[in-house]
Amino acid sequence: MVDRERWSPVLICTIWLAQHNQCAMVNRLANLREVPTVLAKSKLLLLGGRLAIDFANSPTFSGSPNWEDFIRFLEATHVVSPERGAQLLPLPQSDPQAADDVLSRAARLQEALRKIFGAVVRKEKVAREWVEPVNEILRITEGHDELVWNNGEWRLEFLAREGGLEWLLAAIARSAAEILVEGPAARLRLCANPSCGLFFSDLSRTRRRRWCSMALCGNRHKVAAFARRHSPRRREARHDGQGTIGPSI
Repeated sequence: MVDRERWSPVLICTIWLAQHNQCAMVNRLANLREVPTVLAKSKLLLLGGRLAIDFANSPTFSGSPNWEDFIRFLEATHVVSPERGAQLLPLPQSDPQAADDVLSRAARLQEALRKIFGAVVRKEKVAREWVEPVNEILRITEGHDELVWNNGEWRLEFLAREGGLEWLLAAIARSAAEILVEGPAARLRLCANPSCGLFFSDLSRTRRRRWCSMALCGNRHKVAAFARRHSPRRREARHDGQGTIGPSI
């Protein structure tokens, strides 16, 4: 017996449409290949499970218009407090060069992480030049480890000393270094949706997680599979096949 309580609202809606012969609508839902990308541009998708992975998954941080997005990311990932973020937001007006320098460094780090994580997922060699932007941040920032109580458990987090503005990227660079050193133990994966491109750390008990999010790519895959099974051509082919079975009268 099918447990319908576990079905998502999107899948239930899709089945209802198909049952009412709204195949065109189902096909349009199935062809929404850019859902994760579109949503990523409109809001943060913190689905990676590790700070550096979420940073790599975020829209590219480059140019002064994206300073607010950069600060909002740091707030959402608890790199800075909302109060500290409010202090940093006006920086492009008070010191545009300093803001541009940080964003430029952030963009280089982000590009390097995408290359590094892509190579790790494909089990390829990580080029030394990709690691350099990470080491660049690690070399120029100082800080210390500190035990932090978060979500009912103790975690060891790196707290950077606020000297200059490079410290804003220190925790991200350290997270990236840890993932690279951990190797297979980091369980770094790429979403199974070819049109997605988001990375994540597979923290599931079975270690068989396939999607960046079931609410996005997982459901999209279910919708597409359902649409293929109930497409008019598939149904006609099935009926034609049934019509040829047995001797003719």
